[in-house]
This record gives sequence, C-alpha cells and structure tokens, in this order.
Amino acid sequence: MTENTTPDERPTPIWGSDAIADLLRSTGSPYIALNPGASYRGLHDSLVNHLGDESPQILMTLHEEHAVAIAHGYAKLSGDPLLVALHSNVGLMHASMAIYNAFADRVPMLIIGAAGPIDADKRRPWIDWIHTTADQPALVRPFVKWDDSPSSVQATLDALARAWDITTAEPSAPCYVVLDVGVQEQALDVLPRVPRIHASPAGEAAAGAAAVATAAEALVAGKDVVILIGRMGHDPDDYGRRIELAERLGARVITDLKAGSGFPTNHPQHVPGSGFFLSAEAQAALRSADVVLGLDWIDFGGTLEQTPADGDRFVIAATLDRHLHNGWSKDAFGRVDADVWLTATPDVAVRQLLDAIPADLNGNAPVTNARVGSDSGSPNRSPALDRGPITLEGLARAAAEALQGRVGTLVRLPLGWDDSYWEFDGPLDFLGYDGGGGIGSGPGMTIGAGLAAKGTGRVVTGILGDGDYLMGVNALWTAAKYEIPCLMIIANNRSYFNDEVHQERVAVMRDRDIARKWIGQRIDDPAPDLAALAKAQGVEAFGPVVDAAELVEVLAAAVALVESGRPVVVDVHVDPAYSKQMASGLVREVRTAG
Repeated sequence: MTENTTPDERPTPIWGSDAIADLLRSTGSPYIALNPGASYRGLHDSLVNHLGDESPQILMTLHEEHAVAIAHGYAKLSGDPLLVALHSNVGLMHASMAIYNAFADRVPMLIIGAAGPIDADKRRPWIDWIHTTADQPALVRPFVKWDDSPSSVQATLDALARAWDITTAEPSAPCYVVLDVGVQEQALDVLPRVPRIHASPAGEAAAGAAAVATAAEALVAGKDVVILIGRMGHDPDDYGRRIELAERLGARVITDLKAGSGFPTNHPQHVPGSGFFLSAEAQAALRSADVVLGLDWIDFGGTLEQTPADGDRFVIAATLDRHLHNGWSKDAFGRVDADVWLTATPDVAVRQLLDAIPADLNGNAPVTNARVGSDSGSPNRSPALDRGPITLEGLARAAAEALQGRVGTLVRLPLGWDDSYWEFDGPLDFLGYDGGGGIGSGPGMTIGAGLAAKGTGRVVTGILGDGDYLMGVNALWTAAKYEIPCLMIIANNRSYFNDEVHQERVAVMRDRDIARKWIGQRIDDPAPDLAALAKAQGVEAFGPVVDAAELVEVLAAAVALVESGRPVVVDVHVDPAYSKQMASGLVREVRTAG
C-alpha cells in the first residue's frame, strides 16, 4: 500500500536531502525500511515530497531492529540489498543486534544513519546533544563491511555510491553511512555531481588457475570425496552445477540448516542428518573422507576438528569469507588448515572446477545415502494426524500437507528441527538461519522475504519459536500496513527450551537437581496470547491449536489467506522436545565446554 502523497513537481533537487534521495532512487532499491526520527527529517521530507514516496517507497516499522531484519529477509530471498534508515545514535543502538545478524549471515544492505549537527552552535537544546556522537559508526564498525560520516553533499553522494558498490560485492555485508543534519538541510546553489550507481558488482571473484588445477587433481584422485555445501547463491543454474559436480565425482554431500537449501536433501548422494550440528552420519562420512571440499561452509575449521580423519585427508576451502574477518568478531571460527584455497565465491569455484574436471570422469560410483524405508522427509506423503498433543514433526507434516502443490519458501526453522521432517530440492526451498543467533529476528526476516516474494505466488513461511516471535511481534504491524503476504507458524513450546536443555546438561555435570531446569525459562503463568498479539497488529491469526487433528484444517485456512494477500500467524502448541539429532549435538557442545 502506498500512502497518498503529491510529489514535488520540481524535478531539480533544491536541498541536500533531495540530491541524496535522487541518489537512493538510482540504486533501484524499491523500499527504504525505517522508523521515523528527526535526525533525518530532511531526507524523510525529500523521500515523500521530492520523490513522491516511491522508488524507494517508505516501509515504516515500529522498531529499528525490525527495519534491519526486514532488509535481512528481503536480501536472503532476492539476493538484493534493501535500503534502511536509522535515527541517530539511539536508533543505531536499537538496530545493532539485527545488524550483527546480517553481518554474520553475509547479506547485503545499505544502512543510512543520521547525526545531529556536528557544529555545536547549531544544536538545539538537550535533544540534539544526546543524539550527537563524535564517531557514531564506532558503535557497529566491527560488524559492518564499511562506514563513512561525510560532511558535505558531494561527499555524502560519493559515500552512498561507494557503500552500494561495497555491500553488493562478495562477500556481502551491511554498509553504514551517516547523514549530517546540516548536509540534509543545506540549500543547493550548484547541483552536485551525481556518482554512477553500478547495477551489479564489477565482476565475480575467481580463484587462480594453479589453485583450481591442484584442487581438481585432488578431487579426481580422491577415493572418498565429501563436499560441504554452506552459504551459496540461489541461482537455479548454479544449483544444478553443484549437483553435477557431486555426481561427476561420486562425492557425498553434507548440508547445513544454518546455511539454507544448497543441495537437494532427497538426492542419493546427500548424507542424512542436515541440521544445526553435524549428524552421526555426517561425522562418519567426514572421518572416512580422503578429500574434503568446503564451499563457504560455516565453521569449516571447527567441523574438521571435531571429525578427525581416519587417514590422510586433503582439504580444499572455497570461500571469500576471510576478507571480512576482523579482531573483534569471532565469527571467523576456528582456523582452517587447508591444502588449497580457492579464493572465489563458492558458486564460481564450482564452475571453475567443472571446467577443470573431465565430464566423462570414470571415478568411484557414488555412495547412496538415502534413508531406507523412510518417507518422513517428503512433504507430498504426509499422513493425516491423529488426535492428541502436537509434536514438532507433526507440525511439519501438517504444514507440508497444507502447502502441497504450491511453490513455497521456508524462511526459518526452530532449533529442534530434524531434516527428516522435510525434503529440500530447490535453492529457495529454505533460507537458513539468521547468522548471529539474535533472537527476535524471525518475524522481521519472514516479512522481508514475503516482501521480496510479493506478487510471485510464492508462499513464504517462517516456522518460529515462541521466544523469537514474542521479541519481534510488533514487526507484524508493518506486514499488515503494507499488505505483505507471509505465514508465521509459531512452534510454541512455552519455554526458552534451548536454555532448559543447557540447564539440564549443566545440572547433570554438577550432580544437581534437573527438576529445577525450567526456572527462569518457561514462558507461562501467565501464558501470552500469541494470536491476540498478532491481531492487535492487524494481522490474521489462529490459535492456540492444541489438537493435532485440527492442525491441517487450520493451516489450510491460513495458507488460503496468505494466497489472498494477507499476513497470517498460527499459534501451535508443541511438545517441548528436541529431535535426537539436535539433542546429541547439544550433548557434544556441553561436553566440549565442560
């Protein structure tokens, strides 16, 4: 929905903020997500009265954290950056966790900050002083890719153009540019030079020929090759090339729920047990492998360390991620002791390897890893659910049945998810986690993905935990106001259950009472009314659903509403339990910590 506005009929910018707005329009970003603030009142006026609130259209949010989370979800689905505006130092503080999520998840976005007058003589009493800082970007500098605080109109335009170039280049991450109030409200006597905005980065980074040749030779010679597929692009052709590479090499493939759908989980060469931790099957595959190819795998070093090789193991790392590593954030993880580095985006590395490996390679026959006699991963074979309590698996089966025959995307999944619940066979089937583990991001990211998919017929769904939902619930107002279709299914276990599991493990290690693990963890007594909270934001809502027999019908009604263009929330009470895979991963984690 576009607000009723009358754009300024004068096309020539007459204020600094008009020129800035024109530059933002030239990026092609359709929206700018923001929570209003006086520090960029000049820009706000230009967006409304100079540009007419279109290209970019203002996407108003009720909290800066949601503005960034929406941009995060938008980029996850579309691959394109969105514009975000944050009010002064206080808005940046609100948004900082969401910015860290986006940084750790390696997604692009251009974040515009604003500052009170740098010239102290121009500051209004009280408010301008507490909203002005000497080095505002220092608050987030360790987890943005680039920042600047320009002090003239021309320098601001150049900084925004540079930030766009940088955030869209791999490896992607947010960039932050501060707009000075005085610059925004400066009358223009001479039109500034408008920098050129590049539609796409100047080229894709490719690995050196010698490194590609060495990696290809090792892969061809390998008797037991494993490919770890991490953060990848969504291009269908690149997705097909990954399958081709695995099949040509006869390699086993391991995927990661943190990274999203990078390879079909129903492929016979896919190792069962894709999750937030390595499955037992994945650990066994890695131990026996003599060649391992990591394609921008999250925590590659830690993964190899916890799975020592049974014999010699040749390690190939294809990633640009090292370009973002710094001393503050430890999201670089453990050091990778690689034999060959392919310094390239992972999909480019796959293309280079396919060019270097014979198409008619007569290597080992592929290892078949399909589950024997199991159909629990297929969303097209979901049986009717019996009456009674709802498990997370039951919720997954019901959701699959409600979505059957539709093109859909799962934006988020709860920590207790097991890969046997759902098969992924396309690059947009699942988008992965939020990067930084910042609870409260799920609603905004689901809305952002829904915004990116708006008008395509794709049903965007987030299966969220109740804690995540409660922290981000007023992001739903934005979905209601701008009619962004998406479905949020709340796997409501009435607890911060992940922390209950941790408390139980610690109590066991210390020989203490596990019966008290719930204290300070349960979201109950009183139980928040999740559906009422959604309705209060103007969103359609159902629940709580407590009987498994009712769930398919409720979800079918919810999907129909989404297809009519509405955002919908369904509160589903699920048993508080983790899959065996997730539970075993937590056991290993706690043992390591102990």
